[in-house]
Amino acid sequence: MSIYELAILGSATEDERQRLTMALRGLTEDFGLVLGDDVLVHDGATVSARDKRAAFAAAYFGGVDCTDLNPALSLVRASAPVIPTVAADGDFGSQIPEFLQAANGLKRRVDDPDMTELAAAMLECVGLLRRQRRVFVSYRRVESRSAALQLHDLLAARGFDVFLDTHDIRPGDPFQDVLWHRLVGSDVMVMLDTPGYFDSRWTRQEIGRARAKDIQVLRVIWPKHTPSKLTDMAETVYLDAAELDGPDGPLASAVADSIVLQVERLRSRSIAARYLSITGKLRADVEKIGAAVEAVGAHRAIAVRLLDDRKIWAYPIVGIPTAEILNDVAEKARRADQREVPVLVYDHVGIRDAWSAHLRWLDEQIRAVRAIKVSEAGWTLAAWEG
Repeated sequence: MSIYELAILGSATEDERQRLTMALRGLTEDFGLVLGDDVLVHDGATVSARDKRAAFAAAYFGGVDCTDLNPALSLVRASAPVIPTVAADGDFGSQIPEFLQAANGLKRRVDDPDMTELAAAMLECVGLLRRQRRVFVSYRRVESRSAALQLHDLLAARGFDVFLDTHDIRPGDPFQDVLWHRLVGSDVMVMLDTPGYFDSRWTRQEIGRARAKDIQVLRVIWPKHTPSKLTDMAETVYLDAAELDGPDGPLASAVADSIVLQVERLRSRSIAARYLSITGKLRADVEKIGAAVEAVGAHRAIAVRLLDDRKIWAYPIVGIPTAEILNDVAEKARRADQREVPVLVYDHVGIRDAWSAHLRWLDEQIRAVRAIKVSEAGWTLAAWEG
């Protein structure tokens, strides 16, 4: 069963399809993922059978004769990211179908014959760039410390940024503020469910807040432990006594490796669900004011048509906005020759107050991009001056 799903649609030649597939293979191998197994690449004939719970993105190759129109239109209607692409000397206006022309496209460069830029743009949409891979390990130190440290190291080796409080909260930092901040920036929470796990109110809150933010939870249950009903909706791994080398771990190698793979699968679902959530909230808010969402393209940029007929590009992010992300959005908008100031859209719930203040300062100082809360999108865009 695949974990992530992609599609190559349109007028791609067999050579172009093979070169893009090779580029995707090279980039995903960095994370121990196998193309064709862990990462499935569809064409126009198979994309309708994709797993709609998995993180997904498509590239649409423009040409003289536009093909795969129905599959591409279905993806647009489902708010799935579709990246229109043409050759270096190609023309979007004549080679890309009209319903995709609102989407953020990518012109392939002569100096990039292997299509690495297009492959990276597709993988960015499904969260498969190293800076995007974040996992939160929730545990009781007195009961599962060795297993937590083991999973920390295994996940880090697979290219994840892993949060473990003993490693990642510096002395003097406000513990719970940092904890919630890192939780909302994560894609998956691995919960080591030991007999005393729910004795702490913090661990009880972690599970509830992870659900509130559409963060997937993987529950690893200790031997002979009856889990709480509070976590029945989580994906679950039951451990046998023989699969623990000691009361607090480490785990047997085969079980640990299986957990890491399951984290990858849940992460794909989390990416899909969280982007769908923020895109849906944005769509609902802009439609309240009479504006419209037209398409989702490269970098998951959302084309929004305002009341005065101007088109702006909204870049949704899941997790924590940073100065690096603001700069990245500004640079992408510049390369795409977008005339209006691009908008970074984010969910502010759970972000540290100090970080929110920092973000407001950045928004005032960096005029090349604006940041808005998704909960205030309609209010802000109704009076948009760019």
